[in-house]
Amino acid sequence: MNNYISPSELLINDDGSIYHLHLKPQYLADNVILVGDPDRVNLVASHLTDIECNVHNREFHTITGRYKGKRITVQGTGIGCDNIDIVMNELDALANIDFDSRTVKEQLRQLTIVRVGTCGGLQPDTPLGTCIASVKSIGFDGLLNFYGLRDKVCDLEMERAFVQHMAWKRPVCLPYVAASDKDLLNRVAKDDMKRGYTIACGGFFGPQGRVVRLPLADPDQNTKVESFVYEGMKINNFEMESSAVAGLSRMMGHKALTCCMVVANRRAGTADADHKAANIDDLIVKVLERI
Repeated sequence: MNNYISPSELLINDDGSIYHLHLKPQYLADNVILVGDPDRVNLVASHLTDIECNVHNREFHTITGRYKGKRITVQGTGIGCDNIDIVMNELDALANIDFDSRTVKEQLRQLTIVRVGTCGGLQPDTPLGTCIASVKSIGFDGLLNFYGLRDKVCDLEMERAFVQHMAWKRPVCLPYVAASDKDLLNRVAKDDMKRGYTIACGGFFGPQGRVVRLPLADPDQNTKVESFVYEGMKINNFEMESSAVAGLSRMMGHKALTCCMVVANRRAGTADADHKAANIDDLIVKVLERI
C-alpha cells in the first residue's frame, strides 16, 4: 500500500497502544483538553463521570470520561512544544491511522482540542487572574519550520511584520504565526475572556526575557514584544505550547484553541506561584461547559 506507515515512523506498543501516550484508539474522545501539568489532569477529571481509562507514561497522563454526557479526553502533555509535537501526532494517529494495517483511514476524524494552562501577562490590562484566549500564537520554538505545510497554515504577513518590528541584531529564531480555530474561539472565549496574540517560547527563562545569572542576547526583547501591534491587537502573554497546538491542528484538520490564566505579570513584576489569585479550576469548568 502506498500509504503504509512503517514501524520506525509510527511506534505502537505490543498491547495496541500508541508509543508515548500508552493510549489505545478506542479511549480517545472527539473533545480533548490539553494541560501542561500532568497533575492537573486529575483536577479536570474531578469534574468527569463514567471514567473509561486512566493511563500514565512518563510525563503523559490521560483520562477519558464524560462531562454532563459529553465524552472528553484530558491529556497531560508536560512542558514545551517538543512535547506537543509528540502528543498531537500521537492523538492524530489514534484518530486517523488504522493500527492493524498501518494505513491512513479513508474517513478522517476531526478532533476539538483546547489547551488550558497558565501564562505570563505582558500588558497593563492582563493582571493576575486574567483569562486569555489566544487568537493567534507566535512560535519562538521553530517546530512548524520542520513541516512541509508550514507556509499554508501560517500568517506570513504577520510573521514578516513581527520580525521587522523586533529588529534582531542576529537571527534568534524564525518565528511562525498560527491561528486558533475561529468558531472554537468564539464558542469558548465568548465575551468573558480577553483575546489577543500569544508568544509560545522555547524556554522559561532567556526566551521569555528572564534574567537570573545569564545575560540576554536582546535585553530589549520584552519591551519590543509588548509594543507590537498588528491588526489592532497586541501580544498579551507568554506561554510555551500554544503555537504548536494551533499550527499542528491546522495542518491535520483539527480545531484548536489555547486558553490560559495569568499567574505572573511581567510588566508589573508580580507573580502568583501557588496560583491562588488565578483559580485555574474556574477556567477548567468554563472550557468543559463550552468545548
